[in-house]
Amino acid sequence: MLKGHPWVYASEVQKSLSTQYDGQVVECRDAKGRFLGSGIYNSSSQIIWRRLSYQKVKLDEQFIRQRIQQAIIWREDLHDIRRLIWSESDGLPGVVADQYGKVLVVQILTLAMEKKRDLLVKVFSEELKLDCILLRNDAPIRKHEGLDSYREVAYGKMPTPFWLKINDIDYWLDFEEGQKTGFYLDQRVQHQRIGKLAKGCNVLDAFCNQGSFALSCANNGAKKVTAVDISQVTLGLAEKNAQHQGLDITFIQDNVFDFFQKKKDAFWDLIILDPPSFTKNKARLNDALRGYKELNLRALQSLKTNGILATYSCSFHVDIQTFQEVVLKASVDAKREVKLLEYAHQPSDHPVLIGMPESEYLKGMILQVS
Repeated sequence: MLKGHPWVYASEVQKSLSTQYDGQVVECRDAKGRFLGSGIYNSSSQIIWRRLSYQKVKLDEQFIRQRIQQAIIWREDLHDIRRLIWSESDGLPGVVADQYGKVLVVQILTLAMEKKRDLLVKVFSEELKLDCILLRNDAPIRKHEGLDSYREVAYGKMPTPFWLKINDIDYWLDFEEGQKTGFYLDQRVQHQRIGKLAKGCNVLDAFCNQGSFALSCANNGAKKVTAVDISQVTLGLAEKNAQHQGLDITFIQDNVFDFFQKKKDAFWDLIILDPPSFTKNKARLNDALRGYKELNLRALQSLKTNGILATYSCSFHVDIQTFQEVVLKASVDAKREVKLLEYAHQPSDHPVLIGMPESEYLKGMILQVS
């Protein structure tokens, strides 16, 4: 924490407070009694204290409103499709809010912010022109804070599923049944970037989910697009999106690792690897690295000469240097020369707190393979 990280773990505390302070703002001091900041406290959590400010502050309406107003100002150029609040990076630890036009989908992941949920809803509704605020408080991580799981319309009325244009593609959004907050906004810049590389290409979109990469590639003139995912539900949604656009995409339900094994004689001009997180904790990091290496190895073996590999990781325990080393090892095993064209990062509405590596979870590389 003295190096700028906003968290204090229970194992680092010499003297903890009683449970009556759970969900409250308390001061943190070092062994010599020096003030280190104000933060939210929860004795039942492994992360016992999360910094709100280096100053003495109260978690009241004024504080919350100022943080939300500042977040809106920073994202004005993104209009009304954006991640509006990104937890510690926006000074509201445990609050994630994604805006889709007049719908705001909020996740509250900490006890203190759960206690302020009505106040958060009030400020959001006053600062934004919204029809609905949906609380998707069903993330498993809430149990670590001693919180129940639920979904609730906290403001307005739940919209029926509807089409929303994101990056020139119409997506069918179902906020009540969709994953997380409804759409993976963190990759929308990459969807556009990779789409521009796809003209005339035979493309494979692995772990396609809602089909965003596949849709962008097909929309930008790809010769052929194949999209693979293990979930029939998300494939159905991806196919609905493609049909609505009139785009010709082949959707296949399969485990991606198995798919590569079955298609050893198939080769692509462009392969996109955008898997879900392979690990949620450091204990399984080595398993995750083996998974990333095997996945990238199979993709490298399946690319034509001078083909493009767009490969990503959303596991924050895997930093960009480690990820690059894994891909390098895969390229050596595949006996392929790999040239880095550019790095990929999460977009500006997912800002990184430089003292908090956990806030920078998405990384990737666009590679040319010979």
